[in-house]
Amino acid sequence: MPERTVRISPTAHQALSALSVRLGMSMTALLDRAVEKLRREEFVSELNAAFAALKSDRRKWREELDERQDWDRVTHVADE
Repeated sequence: MPERTVRISPTAHQALSALSVRLGMSMTALLDRAVEKLRREEFVSELNAAFAALKSDRRKWREELDERQDWDRVTHVADE
């Protein structure tokens, strides 16, 4: 995969460099890890917001719970 250049502030570079040394990781590996962590946090945040919106609609939330029960029944039958 070709490398890309990303501009960061001197403060961020200094922090990245210090973390890289402290954790024994390359700056590239450290950036990859940080980006993946942020991506996952954002995914969970968006998922939580979607569930909160779903729960705010009683009818839709009831449908969700009913569907979960249906799936639980299917799963238990398949396990037997």
